[in-house]
Amino acid sequence: MRPKRPTIVAVDRKYEGNRISLRVDTARFEDGPEFDREIVEHPGSVVLVPVTDDGHVLLIRQYRLAAERFLLEASAGTREAGESPEVTAHRELQEEVGYKAGKLISIGGSWVAPGYSSEYTHAYIATDLEPAALPSDDGEDIAVEEVSFDDIERLITTGELEDQMSIAALLTAKYVFTERIKDKK
Repeated sequence: MRPKRPTIVAVDRKYEGNRISLRVDTARFEDGPEFDREIVEHPGSVVLVPVTDDGHVLLIRQYRLAAERFLLEASAGTREAGESPEVTAHRELQEEVGYKAGKLISIGGSWVAPGYSSEYTHAYIATDLEPAALPSDDGEDIAVEEVSFDDIERLITTGELEDQMSIAALLTAKYVFTERIKDKK
């Protein structure tokens, strides 16, 4: 038996921001009672796994106000209005990592937190990298760190890599590269 889809009976917009908005949806299942869900509206994002010619991954480290700590992450960013995920990926790679990708490989995507957010993230591997930095966004101070694919699992299990979006993209990218190596043998 499939779960039922609720009917939205009211939408109350609470906040309209530059990057996100908040609404409260009132819904119900058929003749059941009404219930509220707080929804963070987000235009969507991208996450990138830039891979150097020698097979290393370029990650970024920056201070995150919400987490109140420095986090090691894959480069990521929010889509601008009307911007395709590929355009966002190229822009973010240049702004945060300082490189231009000769090749961008889609490796799927995922919902960030579908229980309360509309944000969907498109994931990419970026290869054939060439230096081509763009200015960082205001409020960003980013350090680029080069790590081996072999270190990804250790960074996750030791807690040095804690960002879910980054973990998902890095493990997917590692799987994709492992499968390509197997296919070449």
